[in-house]
Amino acid sequence: MNKITKTLLTLLIFTLIVGAAFYPKLKPLLESKKEGEKTDKKEGSPKDSKGGGKGGPSAVEIMVVNPERFDEKIQTTGTLIPNEEVDIRSEISGRITQINFKEGENAVQGQVLVKINDADLQAQLLKLGYQKQLATVNENRQQQLLKKEAISQSEYDISITNLNSINADIENLKAQLAKTLIKAPFSGSIGLRYVSLGSYLSPTTKITTLTNRNPIKLDFPVPAKYATVVNKGTNLRFTIEGNDQKYNARVYAVESKIDPNTRTLVMRAVCPNDGGKLTPGSFAKIEIILGSKSNSILVPTEAVIPDMTGHKVFIIKNNKAESVEVKVGSRTDSSVEILAGLSLGDTLITTGVLQLRKGSEVIITNR
Repeated sequence: MNKITKTLLTLLIFTLIVGAAFYPKLKPLLESKKEGEKTDKKEGSPKDSKGGGKGGPSAVEIMVVNPERFDEKIQTTGTLIPNEEVDIRSEISGRITQINFKEGENAVQGQVLVKINDADLQAQLLKLGYQKQLATVNENRQQQLLKKEAISQSEYDISITNLNSINADIENLKAQLAKTLIKAPFSGSIGLRYVSLGSYLSPTTKITTLTNRNPIKLDFPVPAKYATVVNKGTNLRFTIEGNDQKYNARVYAVESKIDPNTRTLVMRAVCPNDGGKLTPGSFAKIEIILGSKSNSILVPTEAVIPDMTGHKVFIIKNNKAESVEVKVGSRTDSSVEILAGLSLGDTLITTGVLQLRKGSEVIITNR
């Protein structure tokens, strides 16, 4: 036996040994591959390549069309604002000598909130008081001399002018002194304090904020098409975030023109706020009822299908789906008003409408 023959025989024996060792592991893979090929052949048969047969009935839910009460309304959003609000500032510069309020408390109209140092103004006022006394005595003396024709009219005019000038200076000082007492312009609640005792104030320094929030006001926009419908005296309801309670308000003012950018008209309503639960700056969801209809046809939004000619719905006739053209009216979050096309007592399909065709068989799941 030559060398080549020995080599070939060795390789053959090695191959048989390796095959015998790995065959149990490869057998399941080979069998699954054969089953897959058989399945593919069955699926690719001429019979199946033509597509499945006619589908079965569609599962749908229904409702019987009945008359319902429908409130035609506008839904919009707005912001609560205070009845009155002002940043308390000083008209003059000076050092704070008194702070007569506490943060978060209420203040009444005319209450002194802050006092500014007025020592220099008081000294000037005292000086002018003495000058006025002297000018008054001099005016009386000049008046007596004028009666005796001992002085001319011009000399008397100088004395009376001097007295009037001093009186004007005194009034000016009193006005300056009044500005050293910073008072509450109206009753309300005081906000945070931004100054301390001894601080030097200027007219640009914010001392605190005074807010009157009873009643509270509500600013909101309405589309321009409702400008002639919603006006002064219109009632509305609103809710605020974090509170499901509904509050009533009344429109008392309307902006003089429509905003050309948003095509809306801004309105302002007023609402009592005796308990102080409504806080300025809050976001409000507003509902304005324009009118009510007692015998309206309302259907779920998902039951109405828009098409090229308008809108349609599906009803059941003889246990099959039948499409009906309808005319829609106002909408809410979940329903649509049907003005024409449906009759009371019709069986309307409310779910699964997108898979339906005229004459489709249906299975009702909510009987």
